Amino acid sequence: LALDLPESLCSSKVLNAVKPEKDVDGLSSVNLGRLVHGDVCDCLVPPTVCAVMELLEDIGGKKVLLVGTHGAEGAALQSVLQRRGAAVLSCHWGAPQLQSEVSALLSAWPHPASPLPAHPCPPDSPALGCCSQEGDRLLGGSPGKPMGSDRRNMVKNMERWIQSQQYRKWDLHSLKLQPLSPVPSDIEISRAQSPKAVDVLAKEIGLLTDEIEIYGQTKAKVRLSLLERLKDQPDGKYVLVAGITPTPLGEGKSTVTVGLVQALTAHLNINSFACLRQPSQGPTFGVKGGAAGGGYAQVIPMEEFNLHLTGDIHAITAANNLLAAAIDARILHENTQSDKSLYNRLVPVVNGVRGFSAIQLARLRRLGINKTDPKTLTEEEISKFVRLDIDPSTITWQRVVDTNDRFLRRITVGQANTEKGFVRQAQFDIAVASEIMAILALTTSLQDMKERLGRMVVANDKKGQPVTAEDLGVTGALAVLMKDAIKPTLMQTLEGTPVFVHAGPFANIAHGNSSVLADKIALKLVGEKGFVVTEAGFGADIGMEKFFNIKCRASGLVPSVVVLVATVRALKMHGGGPNVTAGAPLKKEYTEENLQLVADGCCNLQKQIQITQLFGVPVVVALNVFKTDSPAEIDLVCKIAKESGAFDAVPCHHWSAGGKGAVKLAQAVEKAANQKNSFKYLYSLELPIVEKIRIIAQKVYGAQDIELSPAAQSQVDRYTRQGFGNLPICMAKTHLSLSHQPERKGVPTGFILPISDVRASIGAGFIYPLVGTMSTMPGLPTRPCFYDIDLDPITEQVKGLF
Repeated sequence: LALDLPESLCSSKVLNAVKPEKDVDGLSSVNLGRLVHGDVCDCLVPPTVCAVMELLEDIGGKKVLLVGTHGAEGAALQSVLQRRGAAVLSCHWGAPQLQSEVSALLSAWPHPASPLPAHPCPPDSPALGCCSQEGDRLLGGSPGKPMGSDRRNMVKNMERWIQSQQYRKWDLHSLKLQPLSPVPSDIEISRAQSPKAVDVLAKEIGLLTDEIEIYGQTKAKVRLSLLERLKDQPDGKYVLVAGITPTPLGEGKSTVTVGLVQALTAHLNINSFACLRQPSQGPTFGVKGGAAGGGYAQVIPMEEFNLHLTGDIHAITAANNLLAAAIDARILHENTQSDKSLYNRLVPVVNGVRGFSAIQLARLRRLGINKTDPKTLTEEEISKFVRLDIDPSTITWQRVVDTNDRFLRRITVGQANTEKGFVRQAQFDIAVASEIMAILALTTSLQDMKERLGRMVVANDKKGQPVTAEDLGVTGALAVLMKDAIKPTLMQTLEGTPVFVHAGPFANIAHGNSSVLADKIALKLVGEKGFVVTEAGFGADIGMEKFFNIKCRASGLVPSVVVLVATVRALKMHGGGPNVTAGAPLKKEYTEENLQLVADGCCNLQKQIQITQLFGVPVVVALNVFKTDSPAEIDLVCKIAKESGAFDAVPCHHWSAGGKGAVKLAQAVEKAANQKNSFKYLYSLELPIVEKIRIIAQKVYGAQDIELSPAAQSQVDRYTRQGFGNLPICMAKTHLSLSHQPERKGVPTGFILPISDVRASIGAGFIYPLVGTMSTMPGLPTRPCFYDIDLDPITEQVKGLF
């Protein structure tokens, strides 16, 4: 758009209305400021100035008199002249010294000219006149702008825009660490570091200004448009961090993940991204505390990471509970109204016109009714349209809340008189157990998310057919509530390297991995030689198996390396050490050298290495070192791991030293990523549901066989009839043992795996068998973490989050 305004209207407000990158006149404050400060590469020079400089040619050491120049264009011209080495003088038309300045300039002219007229440059002369010491003519131009320069600026702008869309090499400046000994608390370490502003970090890793939405100083949502911009950019290497069967204290997978990317980027100068799950408020205030890594390998600011973040879990809670409300409301209205009354309310007359909404038209098509005029439906078609006939006993959709609350595990809804006696038993799950959270983690686009939300099965009708969110007409509303949650959140590690925090599905009842979208975006940003390190929940038998069989199927991505996290503490437990209890001091077996316990417990490490090898991916063992581990114990674990098929086994000290303490791990991962990769899935989707469950139980857990309860077998038969038999399996099992019995450590064998129930997350795209009894709502312990969490009312600093 070419806009030619009189000079009187060219105010700064008008000039700055154009984005600097689109300002081909170069007159906005941003462009002018860059020009004055010498950032010529980042600014556009006004076309008139370009034309003047072409005419003047070499002016170094010369004197230049500018007459009547003012405003942005005058400032730009003066700045460019001075940069070319000219001594610049400036006068207004009415300045009393104008005559003397011009005379002084002409007196030095090597070719004397005729005497200067009384008014050498009257106000009605050409818009721009320029004199130089070595000129023999008065340079002038007609009013207006030189269009050739305009076009050159336009071309230059387009070249810059095209270049900005291409992948750019990172220009990342790491933050320095000064580790202390003894290591302070996590929150003290986090608070001692000053994070980069998130827009600075975004620019360093090649994100464009319009690809981020900033939340405060240290968090930003990243828009999915980046995937389209970088669609031709080769992906980096894809690394999964998993673990052996853990103690109830956890063995530090998140800490290893963060330490590894700090080592890769801050110390080896290799582009890398960490992709982590968002922690649930339930464990944060219940039994676990913070979940941002730990020591000198964590995401900062850790209190923001652990508390609300950018509101994704709240969005999931709102969407989940909207759907739950829609289910009960629909049953009530169908129970209390006739077909005609329901139809009149579902398809009302608005401004004298009656019409179906888009989602209602889609339902009519699914029912085989190809009509668009509400007045043309028969009574039978109206009845089919308005009646979902939900069987209340088959409702599987529960309400959620992001708090550990055991008293919501079983509730009764509908007790008010207004619900006309429609009372039923229900429950609350924790928000991260919602199928919507699993969908968020597996979706690949906004369109894909809408389709998955619509496919969610919430109940069966009285004929045994599935009822979906799409049938309830709520899909669009759910997508609206989730439109911002689908964007990954950008944060940083203690050493200023980038992190995506996105999604947080339960690792026992769901697949327990961060989002496909975060991984895909990160793989484009790191470049072909970079690394994306993502983390699986719980032990390799749960989180890693689901990562490969469910997440990799959804994403189409192929992993390069598995990093298997182990600790001497956990191995001693598997070797026959006493029970480890959260909150209780460790027994002496765990704080004193005991090589026999370690050797006996390495059977669990060996089994997890074998599980990784089932998928054909190289594995590097990361031994997360604690200060109580002896050198002999560390050497023994690494020796056994290598003998058991690990590509390498490396002791890691990132907790106490940051990325510097994980450099050897990073080097081992880089070498392993160049090894032959023969990745394969564990089972074919075409196999029957029961056979897929059996393969996981026998090959991964080491069970002799499986045993389905009558209820589980009935559900398998129903899902098969309904056409859901070709979905992958997501086992809901304890993480504290390879078996279904938490107390059985090491490598249990000869057991029969009991399947008590089989459920389905059709929108997310998996069948989940329940092994034994699994709770989807944790409870608070006697002394929850919230006893230690507080807020300073003066500084507004959070206390007690680790």
